[in-house]
Amino acid sequence: MNFEGIFAQLLAMAVALAGAPLLSGWVNQCRAWLQNRRAPPLTMPFRTLHKLFWKESVVAHDASPIFRLAPYIVFGCMALASMIIPTLSTNLPLAPAADAIALVGLFGIARLFISLAAMDIGTSFGTMGARREMLVGFLAEPAFLMVLFTASLISSSTSLANTVSTLAHREFAILPSLAFAGLAFTMVSLAENARVPIDNPATHLELTMIHEALILEYSGRHLALIEWAASLKLFAYSCAGLAIFFPWGIAEASDHVALLWALPALAAKLVVGGFTLALIETILAKMRIFRVPEFLATAFLLGVLAILVHLLLGA
Repeated sequence: MNFEGIFAQLLAMAVALAGAPLLSGWVNQCRAWLQNRRAPPLTMPFRTLHKLFWKESVVAHDASPIFRLAPYIVFGCMALASMIIPTLSTNLPLAPAADAIALVGLFGIARLFISLAAMDIGTSFGTMGARREMLVGFLAEPAFLMVLFTASLISSSTSLANTVSTLAHREFAILPSLAFAGLAFTMVSLAENARVPIDNPATHLELTMIHEALILEYSGRHLALIEWAASLKLFAYSCAGLAIFFPWGIAEASDHVALLWALPALAAKLVVGGFTLALIETILAKMRIFRVPEFLATAFLLGVLAILVHLLLGA
């Protein structure tokens, strides 16, 4: 562990904590422009978090410690996941401690605790949201693992830093295996981050909501932590996709100059990615909950095809 690595790790953490709400605000702004509506300010998520942190948290009398601890555990998992993904540099002290499989595990722990907290109070909405969340996770996690395994096979390592370093130094070519994996990753990202066509956090319709049903009983700082964690999850998924499929611009371990250019490169890629996400949400319609298994089964099939194409054709 050297000074450059510690600096890169602290910079990645600061960028994740500050950039996650900005990314959510940018997506909301682009979606409003595309739908011919008046766009909210870019800093609206920060204003919402500031308002919620100053409000009192109201907790039900029969709530267990799981309900109170869940926001902190979910936020911690998302913050740790954001720090082990090589967003700016592959020289991260935390990177050797957790690989791609551990990243999926962090997302799974967060999902488990937010679902347990939703069922803890005993309301029908919370239980319904928890069941739907576990259904989405049960189907999305295998597809996500197939995507990560495809990238790991190319680099012969499950370490995200090694994978990104290998993919960044290969010759530019659109590999069929990565093309299939990219499609699968896009579908999984939409499902895991409660975006259209799987979910729509902007509405509170009983028949469709998943994420909002999970957090209906939270308020104050607890709700602020969960909303911040949701932004961090979107940021982590976006950075993981950019690192695997567009790794250019990420600094190497001994390249100090490249670290200066990594931040504007990441910002440019997130601007394009956020606009693309808003465009997808504008074009697509909300899907019925009964069609979600078909959607995620297609993502899993694409992930399996990506692995088979790499193993059989080497492409």
